[in-house]
Amino acid sequence: MESLSAPIRRGPVPWQGLLLAVSLLNFWSLPTTAQLAIVSTYSAEGKNVILRIRNKPPNLIGYKWYRGEGANSICNIASLAVNYGLLYSPGTAYTGREKINSDGSLHIRKVTMNDTGIYTVVVFLEDSIKEIGFGRLDVYQPVRVPTLLASNTTVTEHKDAVVMTCYTDAVSTKWYFNGMDLRLTERMQLSWNNRILTIDPVRKKDAGSYQCEVSNPISSAESVPVDLDVK
Repeated sequence: MESLSAPIRRGPVPWQGLLLAVSLLNFWSLPTTAQLAIVSTYSAEGKNVILRIRNKPPNLIGYKWYRGEGANSICNIASLAVNYGLLYSPGTAYTGREKINSDGSLHIRKVTMNDTGIYTVVVFLEDSIKEIGFGRLDVYQPVRVPTLLASNTTVTEHKDAVVMTCYTDAVSTKWYFNGMDLRLTERMQLSWNNRILTIDPVRKKDAGSYQCEVSNPISSAESVPVDLDVK
């Protein structure tokens, strides 16, 4: 009767076998726990904002929220103890506009520009276990109408250069030519922040109406057109 056990092979293991073994180990490895985090968001000044928590672990017994990155007691906004019937405790950085909801999210009423920045949440589990997460809130004011100025509006073809500057402090700047998106040529160059357009040298086909549009996540505005005349 033949033996049910396979014979033992001695000697070097083929590298294909090692690769297969590694692949199987990777396939059966358990997934890592998702990182606790605050959902970063933005808002217009004066609005109410809720900073929500992502990847919360189960069986939470409390929350602590902080302004800034890190659990500095001076920057503590408030605490909420879930296992004591939602016991709420304001912290040193509490302004009277904040509230921790029952799900752990932070509600801030009528946000101001000073509320912009990093926030930290610490969640408390049983057996004195804690987890920490971070997120960002950006508060914006509506953008102002930008001012578009040109170094010269009447120029000579193949001779002169033109520099157009869009004066703004908005996050984003976009350019238009005759009401359409400006298509840059090899003679055109934008500054690193897109606020300065240089055409050198100008050609007849560059004549027309130029505008810049500025925006941030909550608003946008267009400049008054500037007409360029090329002789």
